[in-house]
Amino acid sequence: MDKFTSKLNRVIDFHVHAFPDNLAHRAMEKLQKEDNIPAYLDGRLSSLIQSMDSAGIRGCVVCNIATRHKQFDPILSWCRDIASDRVIPFPSVHPQDSHWEERIDRIAEEGFRGLKFHPYYQDFVIDERRLLPIYRRIAMNNLIVVMHTGFDIAFPRDRIADPKRVIQVLNEVPDLKLVTTHLGAWDDWEEVDRYLIGKEIYMEISFSLEVLDKAIAEGIISRHPEEYILFGTDSPWTDQGEALRRFRELNLAQDLKDKILFRNAERLLGIA
Repeated sequence: MDKFTSKLNRVIDFHVHAFPDNLAHRAMEKLQKEDNIPAYLDGRLSSLIQSMDSAGIRGCVVCNIATRHKQFDPILSWCRDIASDRVIPFPSVHPQDSHWEERIDRIAEEGFRGLKFHPYYQDFVIDERRLLPIYRRIAMNNLIVVMHTGFDIAFPRDRIADPKRVIQVLNEVPDLKLVTTHLGAWDDWEEVDRYLIGKEIYMEISFSLEVLDKAIAEGIISRHPEEYILFGTDSPWTDQGEALRRFRELNLAQDLKDKILFRNAERLLGIA
């Protein structure tokens, strides 16, 4: 590890996105138009690393989304290329891919720690019965799932990934390492409070502090098991430095902040 990296904070951003350089411009242009929100980076990995350096973030989980079956191999290849001490890529499997079983096994065999699902972009409901064998295969391989939960700003407000469905998934597959995004469920935090708070369910906090009242965010975090909260930003859709500043300003004990910023992620990812 070089001298510069050794000076970075032990912060792990559990939810970021980036694209291969030859796809980044087109992907970001399309996504910004769909989401109707500006991006803070251009979608390239080099820009993400610069942002991490500036914010003092040591590592990140790069979440990929296969919106078509044929994207599995290109995504997996790119994940191989970018994997490093600082970049932990999560490939993706489309739930309707007829080869999902061998895809999941391959992700595990190649040493990746998890994969990403997004029910809106991949057109599924998270607790559909047809998904349960997929979740069981993932759990059997000891992989993590980062699952978009809650609503999505680019789509109609269909309840396909809400907290009640999260509970149903985990009732069916209790050993699944499921990370819910956006503090449990984006823009559905009353339901998070009702169904998820206090249970041993992982939440990462991306794109929540920017829209939630500070006191509400503090309340959700402080009432959830300390070992099950992770720092995340959803970069490039938020500024990593600003997201980190917002988190550090929360009225939480420093030990809890340290767990959220790096200790919980290190344990879950199995890294020193």
